[in-house]
Amino acid sequence: MGSATTQAQRASNAELSGAKGLDLAVASQLFHSARVVGSSSHLSGALADPSASTASRQKVVEDVFGPTFAPVTVSLLSFAVQQRWSSATDLIAGIEELAIRVVAISEGSTDLEGELFSVSRMVTQNPELELALGSRLGDAASKGALVDTLLAGRVSAGTALTVASIVQQPGERRVREALSRTMRIVSDELNRTVATVTTATPLSDAQAAQLVRLLSAKYGREVSLNTVVDSSVVGGLRVQIADDVIDASVAARLAELRQRLAS
Repeated sequence: MGSATTQAQRASNAELSGAKGLDLAVASQLFHSARVVGSSSHLSGALADPSASTASRQKVVEDVFGPTFAPVTVSLLSFAVQQRWSSATDLIAGIEELAIRVVAISEGSTDLEGELFSVSRMVTQNPELELALGSRLGDAASKGALVDTLLAGRVSAGTALTVASIVQQPGERRVREALSRTMRIVSDELNRTVATVTTATPLSDAQAAQLVRLLSAKYGREVSLNTVVDSSVVGGLRVQIADDVIDASVAARLAELRQRLAS
């Protein structure tokens, strides 16, 4: 991500703090606008062209989306296109990020990260599903309908909307990569940190609560847990937060012991 895009994204995200009426309808419109811009090289080029005046870019947004979108959605889009993005692809990703953040704002009491993690695990464990959702040859609307069918009644409306939207415009990303990015954005918007905990057996409620307290104290912010049960760790646990890994599993200690004996 170029420095121009970083600054543009930061400014666009900050614009959300003063916006009124942010809900799933606005998020849906932002997701839709990202797909519309992404489907037209002419439109994306016009909106991301740094040589065009900000007024002309804003007018394009108002002409294309003004008649059907909520005023707050048009305002957010207008602000976004007035920023300087490194590429049209970055602008599209930036609009998508705004949509994800609006979902997080409107559904903040829901365990969005946990639900997204469950969907990611479902995709990872089912190669046929991952292929169906990630194929560039598949129809976007059909992918969205497939997600709606799979997740109906199993996750919140915000999670269902988010997953159905991102699979319709994966770009160069694999579905699991898009879901990981989405989880990071949600956590950042809610000022939370997500820890992926791998254990041989499920944690009890007391163990999970104690781990949350310890990790929250260590990282200085609220931590939520995504738990993976994997018998290969033998015992103990493995915790990953972003690039930090705390491996206290028996399997890791045995591997370290074998390495020492072999040296």
